[in-house]
Amino acid sequence: MMENFQTFNPTLLDSVGLNRQAVFDIDALPADVAASLAASCTPGRAYRQLILIAHAGRKLWQSVTAAGIASEDPIDDFTVKTVNQWFAGSLAQHTYEIIYPGSQAIGLQRLGQLAGWHHASPFMMGIDSEWGSWYAYRALVLADTRFEPTSPIHGAHPCGECAHRICVASCPAGALDAEKFDLAKCVNYRKREGSRCKETCLARISCPVGSSHRYSDEQIRHTYLGSMRAIERYY
Repeated sequence: MMENFQTFNPTLLDSVGLNRQAVFDIDALPADVAASLAASCTPGRAYRQLILIAHAGRKLWQSVTAAGIASEDPIDDFTVKTVNQWFAGSLAQHTYEIIYPGSQAIGLQRLGQLAGWHHASPFMMGIDSEWGSWYAYRALVLADTRFEPTSPIHGAHPCGECAHRICVASCPAGALDAEKFDLAKCVNYRKREGSRCKETCLARISCPVGSSHRYSDEQIRHTYLGSMRAIERYY
Protein backbone atom coordinates (compact mmCIF):
# COMPACT_ATOMS: atom_id res chain seq x y z
CA MET A 1 0.00 0.00 0.00
CA MET A 2 1.41 3.40 -1.00
CA GLU A 3 1.96 5.77 1.92
CA ASN A 4 0.19 9.13 1.85
CA PHE A 5 2.93 11.70 2.23
CA GLN A 6 2.25 15.28 3.22
CA THR A 7 3.36 18.06 0.89
CA PHE A 8 6.82 19.44 1.41
CA ASN A 9 6.65 23.18 0.73
CA PRO A 10 9.99 24.97 1.13
CA THR A 11 8.86 28.27 -0.42
CA LEU A 12 9.73 30.34 2.65
CA LEU A 13 13.11 28.65 3.01
CA ASP A 14 13.94 29.05 -0.68
CA SER A 15 12.90 32.70 -0.68
CA VAL A 16 15.59 33.66 1.84
CA GLY A 17 18.33 31.44 0.43
CA LEU A 18 17.96 28.33 2.60
CA ASN A 19 17.59 26.62 -0.73
CA ARG A 20 18.88 23.10 -0.16
CA GLN A 21 16.77 20.65 1.81
CA ALA A 22 16.87 16.91 2.30
CA VAL A 23 14.40 14.77 4.25
CA PHE A 24 15.42 11.49 5.85
CA ASP A 25 13.35 8.89 7.67
CA ILE A 26 15.26 8.37 10.90
CA ASP A 27 14.61 4.61 10.84
CA ALA A 28 16.36 4.41 7.44
CA LEU A 29 19.53 6.21 8.54
CA PRO A 30 22.74 4.32 9.36
CA ALA A 31 22.62 3.14 12.97
CA ASP A 32 25.46 5.37 14.17
CA VAL A 33 23.88 8.47 12.64
CA ALA A 34 20.48 7.67 14.17
CA ALA A 35 22.11 7.10 17.56
CA SER A 36 23.90 10.47 17.46
CA LEU A 37 20.62 12.19 16.64
CA ALA A 38 18.87 10.49 19.53
CA ALA A 39 21.62 11.68 21.86
CA SER A 40 21.15 15.27 20.64
CA CYS A 41 17.41 15.64 21.15
CA THR A 42 15.35 16.27 24.26
CA PRO A 43 14.98 13.04 26.29
CA GLY A 44 11.59 11.41 25.97
CA ARG A 45 10.74 12.88 22.61
CA ALA A 46 10.23 10.67 19.57
CA TYR A 47 10.60 11.93 16.04
CA ARG A 48 10.00 10.33 12.67
CA GLN A 49 12.14 12.42 10.31
CA LEU A 50 15.29 14.47 10.01
CA ILE A 51 15.29 17.57 7.83
CA LEU A 52 18.68 18.83 6.67
CA ILE A 53 18.69 22.47 5.54
CA ALA A 54 21.54 24.25 3.81
CA HIS A 55 22.18 27.38 1.82
CA ALA A 56 23.88 27.55 -1.56
CA GLY A 57 25.05 30.67 -3.33
CA ARG A 58 24.64 34.31 -2.26
CA LYS A 59 20.96 34.70 -1.44
CA LEU A 60 21.10 33.80 2.27
CA TRP A 61 23.78 36.38 3.04
CA GLN A 62 21.72 39.01 1.21
CA SER A 63 18.71 38.09 3.36
CA VAL A 64 20.73 38.17 6.59
CA THR A 65 22.19 41.55 5.69
CA ALA A 66 18.76 42.96 4.84
CA ALA A 67 17.38 41.71 8.18
CA GLY A 68 20.00 43.78 10.03
CA ILE A 69 20.57 41.19 12.76
CA ALA A 70 23.21 42.49 15.18
CA SER A 71 24.55 39.42 16.94
CA GLU A 72 27.68 37.33 17.21
CA ASP A 73 26.37 34.88 14.62
CA PRO A 74 23.69 36.55 12.50
CA ILE A 75 23.48 33.66 10.02
CA ASP A 76 22.64 31.11 12.72
CA ASP A 77 20.17 33.46 14.37
CA PHE A 78 18.46 34.26 11.07
CA THR A 79 18.30 30.57 10.15
CA VAL A 80 16.71 29.53 13.45
CA LYS A 81 14.18 32.35 13.21
CA THR A 82 13.27 31.35 9.66
CA VAL A 83 12.89 27.65 10.46
CA ASN A 84 10.63 28.53 13.39
CA GLN A 85 8.55 30.73 11.08
CA TRP A 86 8.34 27.91 8.53
CA PHE A 87 6.94 25.49 11.08
CA ALA A 88 4.62 28.08 12.62
CA GLY A 89 3.23 29.01 9.23
CA SER A 90 2.50 25.69 7.56
CA LEU A 91 3.49 22.94 9.99
CA ALA A 92 2.04 24.22 13.24
CA GLN A 93 0.45 20.86 14.04
CA HIS A 94 3.84 19.16 14.18
CA THR A 95 6.35 18.72 16.96
CA TYR A 96 9.91 19.58 16.00
CA GLU A 97 13.28 20.38 17.48
CA ILE A 98 16.24 22.24 15.98
CA ILE A 99 19.39 20.36 16.99
CA TYR A 100 21.74 22.36 14.79
CA PRO A 101 22.76 25.11 15.33
CA GLY A 102 23.35 23.83 18.83
CA SER A 103 25.87 22.72 21.39
CA GLN A 104 26.09 19.06 20.34
CA ALA A 105 28.63 17.89 17.75
CA ILE A 106 26.75 16.73 14.63
CA GLY A 107 28.31 14.96 11.63
CA LEU A 108 27.01 17.38 9.02
CA GLN A 109 29.32 16.23 6.23
CA ARG A 110 28.18 12.64 6.76
CA LEU A 111 24.60 13.75 6.28
CA GLY A 112 25.68 15.76 3.23
CA GLN A 113 27.14 12.58 1.78
CA LEU A 114 23.86 10.73 2.39
CA ALA A 115 22.04 13.55 0.58
CA GLY A 116 24.51 13.37 -2.30
CA TRP A 117 25.68 16.94 -1.75
CA HIS A 118 29.13 16.35 -0.34
CA HIS A 119 32.32 15.29 -2.08
CA ALA A 120 35.63 15.90 -0.33
CA SER A 121 37.87 18.56 -1.87
CA PRO A 122 41.63 19.01 -1.36
CA PHE A 123 40.96 22.18 0.66
CA MET A 124 38.68 20.32 3.06
CA MET A 125 35.40 21.88 1.98
CA GLY A 126 32.51 19.87 0.62
CA ILE A 127 32.08 20.32 -3.12
CA ASP A 128 29.58 19.34 -5.78
CA SER A 129 29.30 19.87 -9.51
CA GLU A 130 26.54 22.50 -9.38
CA TRP A 131 27.46 24.76 -6.48
CA GLY A 132 31.16 24.03 -6.08
CA SER A 133 32.10 24.68 -2.45
CA TRP A 134 29.74 27.64 -2.14
CA TYR A 135 27.17 26.04 0.15
CA ALA A 136 26.97 25.32 3.87
CA TYR A 137 24.84 23.35 6.31
CA ARG A 138 22.57 25.66 8.27
CA ALA A 139 20.01 23.63 10.23
CA LEU A 140 19.11 20.13 11.34
CA VAL A 141 15.53 19.59 12.42
CA LEU A 142 13.99 16.54 14.03
CA ALA A 143 10.25 16.41 13.41
CA ASP A 144 7.20 14.15 13.49
CA THR A 145 6.42 15.03 9.87
CA ARG A 146 5.47 12.59 7.10
CA PHE A 147 7.25 14.05 4.08
CA GLU A 148 8.42 11.83 1.26
CA PRO A 149 12.12 11.10 1.90
CA THR A 150 14.49 12.80 -0.51
CA SER A 151 16.36 10.67 -3.02
CA PRO A 152 20.12 11.28 -2.90
CA ILE A 153 21.76 13.16 -5.75
CA HIS A 154 24.07 10.90 -7.73
CA GLY A 155 26.70 13.09 -9.34
CA ALA A 156 30.32 12.60 -10.28
CA HIS A 157 33.03 13.93 -8.00
CA PRO A 158 34.05 17.21 -9.68
CA CYS A 159 37.63 16.99 -8.41
CA GLY A 160 38.06 13.70 -10.24
CA GLU A 161 37.66 15.52 -13.54
CA CYS A 162 40.11 18.31 -12.63
CA ALA A 163 43.52 17.86 -14.25
CA HIS A 164 45.02 21.19 -13.16
CA ARG A 165 44.37 21.06 -9.39
CA ILE A 166 44.72 24.82 -9.29
CA CYS A 167 43.60 24.86 -5.66
CA VAL A 168 46.75 22.96 -4.66
CA ALA A 169 49.00 25.42 -6.47
CA SER A 170 47.10 28.43 -5.06
CA CYS A 171 47.56 27.56 -1.38
CA PRO A 172 50.37 29.81 -0.07
CA ALA A 173 50.81 27.60 2.99
CA GLY A 174 51.53 24.46 0.95
CA ALA A 175 48.86 22.74 3.03
CA LEU A 176 47.57 20.80 0.01
CA ASP A 177 50.91 19.64 -1.40
CA ALA A 178 50.69 16.16 0.09
CA GLU A 179 47.87 13.68 -0.51
CA LYS A 180 46.42 14.59 2.90
CA PHE A 181 45.46 18.12 3.96
CA ASP A 182 48.01 19.53 6.43
CA LEU A 183 45.99 21.41 9.04
CA ALA A 184 49.09 22.59 10.91
CA LYS A 185 50.50 24.28 7.82
CA CYS A 186 47.17 25.96 7.14
CA VAL A 187 46.76 27.21 10.72
CA ASN A 188 50.36 28.38 11.08
CA TYR A 189 50.19 30.33 7.84
CA ARG A 190 46.87 31.98 8.68
CA LYS A 191 48.29 33.12 12.05
CA ARG A 192 51.32 34.75 10.45
CA GLU A 193 51.66 38.52 10.21
CA GLY A 194 50.69 39.56 6.72
CA SER A 195 48.99 36.24 5.88
CA ARG A 196 46.94 36.45 2.70
CA CYS A 197 44.45 33.94 4.12
CA LYS A 198 43.26 35.72 7.24
CA GLU A 199 40.04 36.83 5.55
CA THR A 200 39.76 34.27 2.77
CA CYS A 201 41.02 30.93 1.45
CA LEU A 202 43.02 31.40 -1.72
CA ALA A 203 42.78 27.70 -2.55
CA ARG A 204 39.00 27.73 -2.28
CA ILE A 205 38.42 30.86 -4.35
CA SER A 206 40.75 29.57 -7.08
CA CYS A 207 38.56 26.51 -7.68
CA PRO A 208 36.58 26.95 -10.92
CA VAL A 209 33.75 24.58 -9.94
CA GLY A 210 30.57 26.53 -9.24
CA SER A 211 32.47 29.82 -9.40
CA SER A 212 29.37 31.69 -10.59
CA HIS A 213 27.88 31.04 -7.12
CA ARG A 214 30.89 32.35 -5.20
CA TYR A 215 29.98 34.26 -2.06
CA SER A 216 30.36 38.03 -1.99
CA ASP A 217 33.63 39.40 -0.61
CA GLU A 218 31.71 40.51 2.49
CA GLN A 219 30.40 37.02 3.19
CA ILE A 220 33.80 35.43 2.57
CA ARG A 221 35.36 37.91 5.00
CA HIS A 222 32.69 37.18 7.61
CA THR A 223 33.24 33.43 7.27
CA TYR A 224 37.02 33.46 7.50
CA LEU A 225 37.29 36.07 10.24
CA GLY A 226 35.04 33.75 12.23
CA SER A 227 37.36 30.82 11.62
CA MET A 228 40.34 33.02 12.56
CA ARG A 229 38.73 33.71 15.93
CA ALA A 230 38.44 29.96 16.46
CA ILE A 231 42.09 29.46 15.46
CA GLU A 232 43.24 32.17 17.84
CA ARG A 233 41.23 30.59 20.63
CA TYR A 234 42.17 26.95 20.18
CA TYR A 235 45.58 26.87 18.44
